[in-house]
Amino acid sequence: MELIFATSNKHKLSEAKGIIGNQISLVSPESLGIFDSIPEDEPTLEGNALFKARYLWQINKMNVFADDTGLEVEALNGSPGVKSARYASEECDAGLNMQKLLKELNGVKNRKARFRTVIALILDGREYLFEGIVNGTILENKSGTGGFGYDPLFLPDGYTKTLAELTFEEKNLISHRGLALRKLAEFLKTI
Repeated sequence: MELIFATSNKHKLSEAKGIIGNQISLVSPESLGIFDSIPEDEPTLEGNALFKARYLWQINKMNVFADDTGLEVEALNGSPGVKSARYASEECDAGLNMQKLLKELNGVKNRKARFRTVIALILDGREYLFEGIVNGTILENKSGTGGFGYDPLFLPDGYTKTLAELTFEEKNLISHRGLALRKLAEFLKTI
C-alpha cells in the first residue's frame, strides 16, 4: 500500500520510514507533484493534523497521514502548544523560540513540560487519530546540538541527556513522534 505523509521535512519522512518499515510505501506530497504550502491555522494539534490530511485527501483521494507537534509547558498553561514552531515569530526560528521560552520561564520553579504529537490518518475515507507524549523538564540552558526545535532545552523524565544529546535511535525510542508513529504502524498492520 502507498501512503502519503503530509510533510516536506526529509528528516521526518526518514524517521517515519524507519518506524513504519517496508510494509507500507511512504511518499511525500512533492514526489507526487504537490508543492502546496498547507496552512496550520487550527487552534489544536488535532485540528492542524486533520486539516493537512483532509487537504491532501481532497486533492487525490490517496491514503494519507499528517502530524502536528507542540511543546506544552505546565507553568505557561500549555503554551507554546499549537504555536510551538511560530512562538517567537512567523519565521519558525528555533533559536528565537527557545530564547522566548527561557525568558518566560525566568525565575519559574515549575518547569514541567511535555512534547505531544498527534497523527491524523485518512484511510479509505475514514479518519483516525494517534497520539504520542513524552514528559520532561525545561532546562535553564541549552545542552546538545542534535535534534531540532526545543530539543536542547528538553530533558525527558528518567534521562540525564536532553533530546538534543540523545542519538537518533535513542530519541526515536522515546520521542513523542516516535510513539505516535509506532501506534500508527501497529494499526496499519491490522488492516
